[in-house]
Amino acid sequence: MISIRRGAVAIAAVALLSLPLVAQADNKHVTEAVEHAKAAVNHGKQGHADAVSQHAEEALKHAQAAGVKNPHLDEGIKELKEAVTHGKAGHADVATQHAEAAVMHLSEVK
Repeated sequence: MISIRRGAVAIAAVALLSLPLVAQADNKHVTEAVEHAKAAVNHGKQGHADAVSQHAEEALKHAQAAGVKNPHLDEGIKELKEAVTHGKAGHADVATQHAEAAVMHLSEVK
């Protein structure tokens, strides 16, 4: 009986220790998404609509690869898609607003 309990405790400990590794891998994508979204904002403030869309597209790839269930991630993805669309249309100001909103949401993803 004691042997079974020790085995169960060992399995539970291994499972718990592996959780941060999974979350950390996901957070790497979120971190990259935030960095690219910030770069999009910086370029947008300089009036570079094409650079906004390029960085927003990179941020979008990372955000979609994060694999986290989080409403802020979902909203961040929506905002990045809008930033890409407006950036490609040459609307640096509107694209920047969407990129800023994406940064806000993505920064809240845990």
